[in-house]
Amino acid sequence: MDWTDIPLTECLRGDEAEMLQFALDRVRRQFAWKTGGLDAEQLRRQHPPSTMTLAGLIKHLAFVEDGFTALAADQPLGPPWDVRDWVGNDEWGWESAVTDDPQELYGLWYGSVERSRTAWATMSADGGLDVKVDDADPAWIKNRRRILIDLLEEYLKHTGHADVLREAVDGLSGNDPR
Repeated sequence: MDWTDIPLTECLRGDEAEMLQFALDRVRRQFAWKTGGLDAEQLRRQHPPSTMTLAGLIKHLAFVEDGFTALAADQPLGPPWDVRDWVGNDEWGWESAVTDDPQELYGLWYGSVERSRTAWATMSADGGLDVKVDDADPAWIKNRRRILIDLLEEYLKHTGHADVLREAVDGLSGNDPR
């Protein structure tokens, strides 16, 4: 698995949903490139004073993909996230990632991306981005558009983190693979 496994289709005249999906796929590819091909030690390496690791970023964004997509689809969160006590420890993903096998981490993230891409394609065909999502908390009422933008925002922020961490690991820099 590597960044080339994430499809990217040019989108010059798409509708809003297509343009947002294009932007999300592009930043997913950048994230995959920035975090890919590393061994366990490189993924687990911290760069003080931060405790953030590339392993933690991978697992966190796998959770974000699955969590935001489940929210948008009005579906329950699936494994491995559904068996966690998030109230007791919302840092579990970040902390547990440093003991995970690299191939399991990559598989978790690539699997979440594939599930998310499939679900968003279905949701786009089934009512589009204006469908309201009403969680149990009335203060947390959003539409799919907002959730998709929130997902893109998470990727933009954390791909920047990955950019800095990866350069510190082995000097890889730039916005896109050459």
